[in-house]
Amino acid sequence: MAGLIKREDIDAVRERADLREVVEQYVTLKGAGIGSWKGLCPFHDERSPSFHIRPQVGTFHCFGCGESGDVIAFLMGMDHTSFQETVEKLAGRVGIELRYEDGGKGPDKAEIGRRQRLLDAHKIADEFFQAALQSPEAQPAREMLTGRGFTREHAAQFSVGYAPKGWDNLLKHLRAKGFTEEELTETGMFSSGGRGIYDRFRGRLMWPIRNMTGNTVGFGGRHLYEDDKGPKYLNSPETAIYKKSQVLYGIEHAKRHVAKQRQLVVVEGYTDVMACHVAGVETAVATCGTAFGEGHVRIARRLISDEGGAGEVIFTFDGDAAGQQAALKAFKEDHMFLAKTFIAVGPEGMDPCDIRQHRGDDAVRELISSKTPLFEFAIRAKLREFDLNTIEGRVGALRATAPIVGGIKDPALRPAYTRELAGWLGAEMDDVNRAVAYAQKHQPSPHQEAEKGSGTGQGHQSAGHQGQGAHGQSEPGEPLRRSAPGYPRPDTRDPAVLMERQALEVILQHPTHLTAEQWEEIFTVRFTAPAHQAIHDGVRIAAASASDPRNWVQAVREEVPEPIKSFVSELAVTALPTNSDEHLEKYCQSILNRLVELKITHQKANLLGRLQRMDPAQNPQEHQALNRELMELELRRRALREAEWG
Repeated sequence: MAGLIKREDIDAVRERADLREVVEQYVTLKGAGIGSWKGLCPFHDERSPSFHIRPQVGTFHCFGCGESGDVIAFLMGMDHTSFQETVEKLAGRVGIELRYEDGGKGPDKAEIGRRQRLLDAHKIADEFFQAALQSPEAQPAREMLTGRGFTREHAAQFSVGYAPKGWDNLLKHLRAKGFTEEELTETGMFSSGGRGIYDRFRGRLMWPIRNMTGNTVGFGGRHLYEDDKGPKYLNSPETAIYKKSQVLYGIEHAKRHVAKQRQLVVVEGYTDVMACHVAGVETAVATCGTAFGEGHVRIARRLISDEGGAGEVIFTFDGDAAGQQAALKAFKEDHMFLAKTFIAVGPEGMDPCDIRQHRGDDAVRELISSKTPLFEFAIRAKLREFDLNTIEGRVGALRATAPIVGGIKDPALRPAYTRELAGWLGAEMDDVNRAVAYAQKHQPSPHQEAEKGSGTGQGHQSAGHQGQGAHGQSEPGEPLRRSAPGYPRPDTRDPAVLMERQALEVILQHPTHLTAEQWEEIFTVRFTAPAHQAIHDGVRIAAASASDPRNWVQAVREEVPEPIKSFVSELAVTALPTNSDEHLEKYCQSILNRLVELKITHQKANLLGRLQRMDPAQNPQEHQALNRELMELELRRRALREAEWG
């Protein structure tokens, strides 16, 4: 079991990782002022760029949706990985060896090496199959794709390939790349015989199966030739990098759309996923030769941020008996979701690929939009088991369906389905109400049992940070609201408040421009806006231990209340009104001087108030001391003005 990563190593990863380099793998950036870059936000749809990064302080912020954080938060949001997984991945990329608290340890180096070799072998095999699809031998494979309505571009989009006939085409190719027989055996791409290993996939149309981060971890192959006596679809066996219960086909294409739309569409086959995406349903995925289960639920919950119940999961199944059973199996997993679950059954039992092929893209979209709540489907499926024309049948049906209705989590939906059930049965409402209430009390459904223990833990949230826990290893939380409770958005129409904001922008963006004397002055400044004062408090605390500018903003974020963490990032990326390094230096000094001048103004006001309340005759020495102090403050104020203008 890996322990918590040492805090100093996490900071080292932040310092070493280049935020701009990481972000540019996902976002096209262009300059937005000195040290600042902007692009279209990857966390929400927009036409004008509102996503800004400032690499020298390691921070990003979107002015459109409020997502913000450091390089770790960015990758967590894009790849939907945990904090620890993300730090370990970044550490490997930047060459930092992580240490763990309390004697814990990270992933075994030898195991990491073996896994990387498996990933490398799959990447090369993926490229090999894609190249083979263009060969003369692969004509039947291309014709099958064309016959299903897919073009060369569609095949390239999903990296579809072809496994040539013969026993050792891929084997020879990978051996030539330096892989040993032991390594190749562990990939699952080869079978063993009396003469050694040979290609598992031969003469098949091939689909790469990829994990959340886009690495190929397995393959699925469809037979093409009559002399192929194997199954119609042949998948990779489970390996160290491929677990069927933890992988969804098409997830690398769908994940961003799923996260944005908070919708996951589960179809049955590889071509169904392709058909949905081509038709515009870009949230579609499929299981890989196994039923939709708990591991897939965890993936779905992380992607749709399944903590508020606003998302939806839509299952599509064939209308035949097997499809019905698959739908009911999915219903059993419904208790794992807070999102609403639905089923969509194609007309005449057609799957999405058939629908697109025969009726077009619009029909695929209509299939998804015509979804039926999974509760309704399950209730009706149960009702079909009874003869509702008899009293005995209706009583049995009520007993069988009442626990389903009683298990509905939404208190508004439960009475609605109770009324529907009464109508479907032709029963008295009071009788159905009693049956549902009894089922709730005496026969808790799996939905209720799971709800008791669901807690937090599984749902992935949005990419704005939620405050680092021990060692900074917490999941991210909701982005800044425009006006957070207790911290109204500062009104910069007030000149003093505007000055506070400008000063915080300089302090967060260019901490190295401040002298030791300026830091001392800033620590004693009083801010009037509550949000500004909270950030100022965070600055004072963070400054005591900050070491590298690329960790500076994150250090401040960790010391401020949760509702204004995103506001810190916003201030850290806001463009300053400068156009050169020389102008930037002058601007920073001017703002800081004016901030100190504002502090002096407050101090003078306090002294004047004391003088007005004082009788000079009774306290002549104190009165003179206050006047001297006022004069000294005024001289300091004038010196600051002269320095600014002169």
